[in-house]
Amino acid sequence: MGQKINPLGFRLGTTQNHHSFWFAQPKNYSEGLQEDKKIRNCIKNYIQKNRKKGSNRKIESDSSSEVITHIEIQKEIDTIHVIIHIGFPNLLKKKGAIEELEKDLQKEVNSVNQRLNIAIEKVKEPYRQPNILAEYIAFQLKNRVSFRKAMKKAIELTKKADIKGVKIKIAGRLAGKEIARAECIKKGRLPLQTIRAKIDYCCYPIRTIYGVLGVKIWIFVEEE
Repeated sequence: MGQKINPLGFRLGTTQNHHSFWFAQPKNYSEGLQEDKKIRNCIKNYIQKNRKKGSNRKIESDSSSEVITHIEIQKEIDTIHVIIHIGFPNLLKKKGAIEELEKDLQKEVNSVNQRLNIAIEKVKEPYRQPNILAEYIAFQLKNRVSFRKAMKKAIELTKKADIKGVKIKIAGRLAGKEIARAECIKKGRLPLQTIRAKIDYCCYPIRTIYGVLGVKIWIFVEEE
């Protein structure tokens, strides 16, 4: 029987790094973990809220804009460093956006003795990131585009990036059918068993009028 495991957790310490860097005593560890979750949720909610305000844009630009690939959190004694890795940081480059986000985070964290330091880092090759491709597919499906067409278009976008393989899987009530099923499309190599193979992965829910669809994307970046 095949044993399924998250490709990112499987490669921690080899090709994948942790997204949180801090030390805590065992009794305080759970508090630090909850604080990290609050920070990440607050940043994602802020971007979603502000995206809705300026949603009258072209389909291609709006479908994958301001998508966070991951958030790094580094904690020191008196400072919390938050590094946001984002595909197209148009929203966060606006005047006063970082200051507003810092105020929201300060309310969530409630850290009087620690100050927040937020940095924005643009991803060099956006279409190499599975989160951005998943957001693109979600946007297409919400606009009643055929799921097969959306999947093929997403794979075409990966041609702009230097990758060795990609696999996209969508499951749920596809095209509004009563019986749920899963569809998969693959291009190139995808050595999931090889630990030295750097594979990026994401699982993304899409809420449509027919119900919730699930998208899984694997991207084989390189072999170390």
